[in-house]
Amino acid sequence: MRLLKPWIFSALMTVGQLLAAQDDTIVFTPQWTAQAQFAGYYVAEAKGFYREAGVKVRIEHPTVTLPAMSRMRTGDCQATTLQLCQAIEMVADGTPLVNILQTSMNNAMVIISARGKNPLKQKGARVGIWSVGFGQLAICMSQRHHLDYQWIHFAQNVNLFVSGVLDATLAMSYNEFYQLRQAGMEISEKNVYRFSDHGYNVQEDGVYMTRDYYLRHRDQALRFAQASRKGWEWAAAHPEEALDIVMRYVNRDRIATNRVLQRLMLKEILRLQLDRETGKREFRLRPDMVKQASRLMKENLLIGREVKYEELTPNLLPLTSYL
Repeated sequence: MRLLKPWIFSALMTVGQLLAAQDDTIVFTPQWTAQAQFAGYYVAEAKGFYREAGVKVRIEHPTVTLPAMSRMRTGDCQATTLQLCQAIEMVADGTPLVNILQTSMNNAMVIISARGKNPLKQKGARVGIWSVGFGQLAICMSQRHHLDYQWIHFAQNVNLFVSGVLDATLAMSYNEFYQLRQAGMEISEKNVYRFSDHGYNVQEDGVYMTRDYYLRHRDQALRFAQASRKGWEWAAAHPEEALDIVMRYVNRDRIATNRVLQRLMLKEILRLQLDRETGKREFRLRPDMVKQASRLMKENLLIGREVKYEELTPNLLPLTSYL
């Protein structure tokens, strides 16, 4: 057997070490581009909370052509943020997931109609919906009320709506809602339908991993969740400093936004994290909301079967024991 030359052996060791380091790193993909919606994770990275927890994390944002759900399915990331309805859809389609941290306790989706009209009185309206998902509850609502909306897909921002192409658009109360206000759009309770106020208060953002990855990296996953929660708690206690960190990510990625919009977004995101019943930031997935979302999606033929709460939660050790 021929011995490897020292420099070859050294090179192989370096490659091996790099591969080992990659295997030990959680690639985390928020579901959209850099913005205050993900402030807690940026804080956890910038303030060293992940490092202190002994977990290596690399934040990689998605693209229009490769959204977070696709990256999760293909293994390009080990953790991602998903809305509860998205997670239910993936599980029903055969991708077992585990929710390791729930940040949203309330639904942020609204429908905004043009020309001051009531969204529920616009049958057959052309309504904007995100091409990367997020609109499952809106589809359920429109079918329930027999609105016959024509869904027009858009990638991002509010240009189609502002230009008059659409009669109404879906929006998030922390994002497009404020973009429209900055664009000079007149918004009042007459032309805004808030899903959370009409029986659709289903949780949104949570952090998910595939169940297979979670079972093989359970301790790493829970340490990541613990540090992420710490990042959100720090952001809530220091919003302006958290905003400084957010803007560094925004500027690095050259995102077309501004500090005023990001401040409004962070304030609304932190409000949505407070449970309506307890007034506390609980960081837990609610079984009643899983049941509600799953039932609505099954009734409206968006999924073929109901997804149970137990299918989305770690079944070996409660997350609260780590937090």
